[in-house]
Amino acid sequence: MKIAILGAGGVGGYYGGTLARAGHEVRVLARGANLDALRRGGIEVRAPDEEPWRVPVAAAGNVGALGEVDAAVVSVKSYSLESVAPAARALAARGAAVLPLLNGVETTERLEALGVPRANLLGGVTYISAVRVSPGVFERRTPLQRVQVGELGGGGSPRAERIAAAFRDAGAEATVERDIALALWRKFVYLASLAAVCGLARSPIGPLRERALGRRLIERAVREAVAVGRARGVAIPAGEESRVLELVASLPPGMKPSFLLDLEAGGPTEIDVLSGAIARFAEAAGLTTPVHDTAAAALGAG
Repeated sequence: MKIAILGAGGVGGYYGGTLARAGHEVRVLARGANLDALRRGGIEVRAPDEEPWRVPVAAAGNVGALGEVDAAVVSVKSYSLESVAPAARALAARGAAVLPLLNGVETTERLEALGVPRANLLGGVTYISAVRVSPGVFERRTPLQRVQVGELGGGGSPRAERIAAAFRDAGAEATVERDIALALWRKFVYLASLAAVCGLARSPIGPLRERALGRRLIERAVREAVAVGRARGVAIPAGEESRVLELVASLPPGMKPSFLLDLEAGGPTEIDVLSGAIARFAEAAGLTTPVHDTAAAALGAG
């Protein structure tokens, strides 16, 4: 496949490298020092289960140089979505399927509002811990690399199957989900709750789990998020709260969600698409979500 990567941060750079190594034609939209490094030496990938390796890719600073592609993977942080939307819109006009792999559950609606036709959009979820450690160098820090793809209206499709197959070629556990909205919400409940509690405490997950009040905070954040999802008509199964809490319990004590890393760095964060979104959805549904309201108010959302 011909695949464009829009956003060469940790997720985009890592997947761009693995897709290129698997034989797919990868074209990366980048800028600044990252663009220069990609043009000079391609993508370098580091992972805990193999030696570092490098692969050449086509890198460009503008969408016109990317040409026509089969799929465009949007992999920026949510607060940078507007900056790459024109590129996604241009590639969609040339026939590309657009697959966002962002946090939150509103990305496809935002892209549609920014001019990307709904017919070109797919829903996408990824579970991965990947960072850009320096220009052109990307590191996956845990074994997990999972991608879920699905049509917005539900069910599968040849294009979704083809994209999932490309990610499997690249070494990811990739599936086509018949209910991509549910897949998005299952990650969202976990991620938004983890971000809220670790952000409020300015702490990795371990110390919170060790204290009774910390465990209570985690439980309440998860229950609030699940209740909001169900109120919005998402078919979140019974027992989801317990599943998420078990997942949180399995995390390494020193684990920090990416939101907390952004918060500590003093830059922009994704709070508005995490707890901020839960607070907005809850108000519309007539629910109360005090943990997420507090996180949104205290950590930056209006």
